[in-house]
Amino acid sequence: MRDQGIGSWTARRARKTPDKTAVIHGEARLSYRELHERAVRLAHGLRGLGLRRGDRVAYLGPNHPSFLETLFAAGMNGMVFVPLNMRLTGAELSYCLADSGASVLVSAPGHAAELTGRRVSLDGEYEPLLAAASTEPVDEPVTLDDPCMIMYTSGTTGRPKGAVLSHGNITWNALNFLVDVDLAADEVTLVVAPLFHTAGLNVTCLPTLLKGGAVVLASAFDPSAVLELIGRHRVTFMFGVPTMYDAIAACPGWADADLSSLRQLACGGAPVPPATIRAYQRRGLSFSQGYGMTEASPGALYLVREASEAKAGTAGVPHFFTDVAVVDPDGRAVKPGEKGEVVVSGPNVMLGYWGRPDDTAAAMAGGVFHSGDIATVDEGGYVSIAGRLKDMIISGGENVYPAEVEAALREHPDVADCAVIGVPDERWGEVGRAVVVARPGATPDGADLLGSLRGALAGYKIPKSVVFVDELPRSGAGKVLKNRLRERYG
Repeated sequence: MRDQGIGSWTARRARKTPDKTAVIHGEARLSYRELHERAVRLAHGLRGLGLRRGDRVAYLGPNHPSFLETLFAAGMNGMVFVPLNMRLTGAELSYCLADSGASVLVSAPGHAAELTGRRVSLDGEYEPLLAAASTEPVDEPVTLDDPCMIMYTSGTTGRPKGAVLSHGNITWNALNFLVDVDLAADEVTLVVAPLFHTAGLNVTCLPTLLKGGAVVLASAFDPSAVLELIGRHRVTFMFGVPTMYDAIAACPGWADADLSSLRQLACGGAPVPPATIRAYQRRGLSFSQGYGMTEASPGALYLVREASEAKAGTAGVPHFFTDVAVVDPDGRAVKPGEKGEVVVSGPNVMLGYWGRPDDTAAAMAGGVFHSGDIATVDEGGYVSIAGRLKDMIISGGENVYPAEVEAALREHPDVADCAVIGVPDERWGEVGRAVVVARPGATPDGADLLGSLRGALAGYKIPKSVVFVDELPRSGAGKVLKNRLRERYG
């Protein structure tokens, strides 16, 4: 087999475990043999449309087997897969399509009506395209160094940038998770995070398929449905962001739900709040936590569940095949307890940004990826994320890291969610402002809330004002969109 990329995974799995269930979606099930055949047919179908090696194939829609079929088919042909965030506006989607130079867009019903260009609709041309295509093997020579996909960053700092991930990046990232998360061949993984984000695809779905387990694809996040799917399919593993886990634990059926099949829960996007950890501990469950970014495919740090209590609040240690350092502005490793920037290196780090050589050179200065995140590292090598370098507040000459303040605010029983931004101040230059979502039924007083932080934080770190809101704007990956908060409340 000349294909060494992830496009070959379906063939390799089909020859090892052809009859095992690979994908579950609603009432539909696909075995590894069926998944492979459909991906092969689509690969031939894309060629029939005139696409060739190196061309970009975009996908727009919720979690669905066709997402994986398109990914694997593109990989078989040496084409580049471009998953699009279905939460973006038409203008934003048009930008991503134009920026990537996508030759075709595979889209779900109800999406992309306003977009121009060649389209294959799931409720129109998709199935006829597969039915008319050949099942002859595709064996395009693909190496681990070849580009596999372009994943657009969330655009929290301006126009989205397309991170180019190679077949090797995706493969090594999957190996990291097989080693550190210890996935099994009988894994039943619930994929409720969107596949168009790196965590949903590369943290849960692809490592499970590489190992030979089954993935249960949920088209949208519904906490009650999550509990039902766990019980019905005997789910063993799932990933979510903290807000997802909080919503699940708040469901009326939470106390009586059958969660006995769950072996582990993974969380990312933000540290797991202590209250969330305690809610799941009462059900006999514990979290493993990860830290990463699209540019690292995404795994950088991981906190295994065995250390989730002793090292709560940290992001863990580097993945097995990945190196992470916390450095000062001169690139030297900081001492334990000192703050510095997180830099990442390893075979899972991207090739670069699509069509942006200057941005690539800046991000990869010195041969490591500069995350823009600020952290500390302890004597044992455990890293704690303090916040974004660009989110840092300089108040009276002191550096204030919002993540530290947010963690303290979340300890208050009336706080469901929060974020801290910097606002101008005549005396101090800049001070913190807390944007808070109160727990249902609670009516916290702003002054009392800030007063509760005294003793927990130095005075200069405590925000000087509070704004109460119904919800925080978040990206599909669960990250708070600080730029929007600054626009509205800064």
